[in-house]
Amino acid sequence: MQLSDFAFATTDWSKVEPTQHSAEAGTATWRTQHFGGIRVRIVEYSAGYLADHWCEKGHVVMCLEGELNTELADGRTFTLTPGMSYQVADKAEPHRSSSKIGAKLFIVD
Repeated sequence: MQLSDFAFATTDWSKVEPTQHSAEAGTATWRTQHFGGIRVRIVEYSAGYLADHWCEKGHVVMCLEGELNTELADGRTFTLTPGMSYQVADKAEPHRSSSKIGAKLFIVD
């Protein structure tokens, strides 16, 4: 990851316009900022959320609230609770997310 082409700045996430994204079940609400080639998001998954695709994009994900379940294409599963994170490289391991109770995440990709 190369962090370049942007100056120091702060973000008040409550003022970033949310966008809604549908899923196989539930919804995801994104608040997104771009800094050079880096996308930074606060993502909130509704209770009962299930992604409608396998993601191959690399991310650094930190769980802020709730509980996130991540399934890898090879069948392994992982659960994040507040204060936990995961990281995965682009095209390294297809993964998809779900949440029974909902989750709020900080994601950099």
